[in-house]
Amino acid sequence: MQTLLNLLASVALLVWGTHIVRTGILRVYGTNLRRVLSKSVSKRGSAFLAGLGVTSLVQSSSATALIASSFVSQNLIALAPALAIMLGADVGTALMAQVFSLDLSWLSPLAIFFGVVFFLSRKNTRAGQLGRVAIGLGLIILALQLIQIATQPIVTAAGTRVLFGSLSGDPMLDMLIGALFTVLSWSSLAVVLLTASLAASLVISVPVAVCLVLGANLGSGLIGLLATFNMPGGGRRVALGNLCFKLSGCVIFSLALPLALQAIAYLDEDPRRQVLHFHVIFNVVLALGFLFFTDRIAALVERWFPEATVAGGQVVEPRHLDGGALVTPTLALSNAARETLRIGDTIEQMLNGLLEVIRTNDEKRVDELIRLDDDVDRLYTAVKLYLTQISREALDERDARRWAEIISLTINLEHVGDVIERILTDIRDKKIAHKLSFSEAGIEELANLHAKLVTNLRLGLSVFLTGDVKSAQMLLAEKERFRDLERSYASQHLDRLADQSVQSIETSSLHLDIISDMRRINSFFCSTAYPILEQAGQLRKSRLRPEAPTGEATGNFAKGDLAAGPK
Repeated sequence: MQTLLNLLASVALLVWGTHIVRTGILRVYGTNLRRVLSKSVSKRGSAFLAGLGVTSLVQSSSATALIASSFVSQNLIALAPALAIMLGADVGTALMAQVFSLDLSWLSPLAIFFGVVFFLSRKNTRAGQLGRVAIGLGLIILALQLIQIATQPIVTAAGTRVLFGSLSGDPMLDMLIGALFTVLSWSSLAVVLLTASLAASLVISVPVAVCLVLGANLGSGLIGLLATFNMPGGGRRVALGNLCFKLSGCVIFSLALPLALQAIAYLDEDPRRQVLHFHVIFNVVLALGFLFFTDRIAALVERWFPEATVAGGQVVEPRHLDGGALVTPTLALSNAARETLRIGDTIEQMLNGLLEVIRTNDEKRVDELIRLDDDVDRLYTAVKLYLTQISREALDERDARRWAEIISLTINLEHVGDVIERILTDIRDKKIAHKLSFSEAGIEELANLHAKLVTNLRLGLSVFLTGDVKSAQMLLAEKERFRDLERSYASQHLDRLADQSVQSIETSSLHLDIISDMRRINSFFCSTAYPILEQAGQLRKSRLRPEAPTGEATGNFAKGDLAAGPK
């Protein structure tokens, strides 16, 4: 029993070490790694090498899959180069398994010692995070040594041969066990290293170990699929395509298993090295076999898994951002403005759903509305990237001003989506979860503020579209009215608290937070008026009144004269 616990603890330490290295590298170099991947997609070869290099650093093809999938979901790269990145990532994982199989016992204590020193003394710096990575590397090497020690008693145990002998007759069962263990440990690298150690200790035969490695590769594809399960857009197709690679490879190699066993036996007599050589051969063969056909495979994946099926529902994607219009800045700006109006329409859907949730406590509706914020984020990212592709040098003064108006409104609407999402989350956690409800007077106040928000959103989008000065003045006046109404309702709520209204007391904090967030949302909507009024000369340079003759400030403010943005 003690021996089994030692083995399980060693495996857990191995998994934990790979996790520490992965998270440490991503914290230090995450932005740079994303930049490398995003800029390496012009050719299959460069995409493949980028995936190989990034995965060698983070020691996790799943982490690389998440990065590549996020790029595809945001339309930053196409599916075909993302699949090439994944082929490189799989080879990178296999090569790292070879590295860790070397005798690095001398490195483990040094890595752990210096890693702890740097991490504890400079925790919040880059050096501290690199110390974290060193700790992880040391733990991986130490865990492999502990696995070798723990498996020695198992080899001599009476029931060991019988137990592992049951795996030797069914390659399919062995592959399923390898895949299951990989998913449970969330690391194909850890499973491959463990399998190689077991083979080296003669606990399992090389044919069984090879089948377990096939299962580990299949499990790696499943991990990528699970990690991108809720990813919007086409991001999940990256994991699906990579899983197709793995499935194809498992089928081919299981049919050619005798030939593969002869090949690795020819390369090395050591069972450990044979297992690791097979792991590399498997992924290299997949890369050579599929790298030059990623375009066709991407087309097949897109055909087999339509976007709505991949995301689990209807996915909102940009409609008006025509890349061919970028050579004509005026037309491109018009396209961006139309897409921005779509963001506004989605925000209005979220607002209408918000009032529904306030009234009904519908938790399912909360989840639906939070998913709408993902649509807002997707459209916002698309518009922002589209605008950055417009040559600023080619814009005259009027178009440059319009460019700034569009980017400003998209940013404000994205912020509004985040605020609404936070309100919905608070309602779910603080109100729905505890079966609470607002008072009738409180609901009426929130409904009135909500109606004002919808009206001001529509007016703000109209001002954005037409640039009408009178409408902009109306919008700014509505901002003042909304602020006065918000203060009045906050005061009325405090009066209800003084009257010991139970519903008001139970939901007081949430009610006041929602009112405050609504005022903030309204400020975002009304900020559309400022560039229009500033261009028309309708704004003062300062909201402060001139100093009194005595040199003392009056302490009064002019309403609506100027605000740089939401307060």
